[in-house]
Formats: sequence, structure tokens, C-alpha cells
Amino acid sequence: MAEKKKITYYLGTGRRKTAVARVRLLEGKGQIKINERDLNDYFTEEKDRGAVMGPLNITDQAKSVDVIIRVTGGGITGQADAIKQGLARAIKTMFSPRAEQKVITRNHVTMIRGYKAEVKGIVVAAPKPAAAPLSSEAGAPPVMVVPEDPATGMIKKLRDSGFLTRDSRMKERKKYGLRGARRGTQFSKR
Repeated sequence: MAEKKKITYYLGTGRRKTAVARVRLLEGKGQIKINERDLNDYFTEEKDRGAVMGPLNITDQAKSVDVIIRVTGGGITGQADAIKQGLARAIKTMFSPRAEQKVITRNHVTMIRGYKAEVKGIVVAAPKPAAAPLSSEAGAPPVMVVPEDPATGMIKKLRDSGFLTRDSRMKERKKYGLRGARRGTQFSKR
């Protein structure tokens, strides 16, 4: 009997308005499947396809990972923005240190989720690399240079581009005595 190939998924969840996207990232050739349909079949507008591809393009991962997405709720643009955040979180998990990952293994499938261990309000993180002092000019205080890890650079790109931040705008609820959230009834003089 043939051995099953081990598969590693990196998980991320994104939300926008009422849309929720569950994203699985794995090593591959750049295929994107949304609810078992191709990206171009699911999103017909270019702006929505661009929103989905944004995190992959900024981290240069578009041709090196396969993406499987399950998205529910909301409209087309809300789903695209939920997928964008979920993809960014999955890429962040892929490049984060082991201390910030929660690993679940079942049979031949390994799923890795972003996770930070918290102990009584104290966040436990990986140790930072030692800084190398630079020679400074006479009279000036010494300047410390910390060598940059490529994974930290990827996460910084995602954070600076706004892909990891949740857009909290939601539809406002209807109020009693009004026709909508703020609109009242038309004024009648008589």
C-alpha cells in the first residue's frame, strides 16, 4: 500500500461585515480555490480579485502557495475583504516563530494556526536576536543595529499595508420610531 504524503496547512480566519472566510494555505503552484471554484469564476470584478491577491503579491507568494478558501455570509465585496484578511493571517502564521504557532496533527495532515501563549496577562514570545553595536562618531551615543529576519519583514509588510487590520464598520441597526437607522418619517404640515 502506498504511503500518504504529509500535508501541512497554515490556517487563517478573516471577517468583514457579516462575511467570514476560513483560509488554508499550503505549499504549491499558485492555485486559488474559493468554495471549490476558481478565483476568476467566483469574483467577476477586477477590484475583488485584486483585493484577494493583495497579500500574496506584497509578500511574493502568489506562485509558491496553493490557497483553499471557504467563505460564507455577506456580499461579494465583503467576502473579498474577509478573504484578504484571512490570507494575510495565514501568511503571518506561515512566517511566525514556532512559539506563536499552535500545531494540530491528524493522520497525515498537519494544521498550524496562529497562536500566542498568554500566562496571566504576560505574552510569551520568541527571544529577539542580540543587537550588534555600530562604531559611532566621537561624542555621539552608540547606535544599535538589529539584524532583520526575513519572516519579520514579511509580517511588517502585511501590517503596514493594512491587511492584518479588521475593518470594523458594520451596518447600523434600525431604531424604533424611525424608518431606518437614522431616517425618520416625512414631515407633514397638516
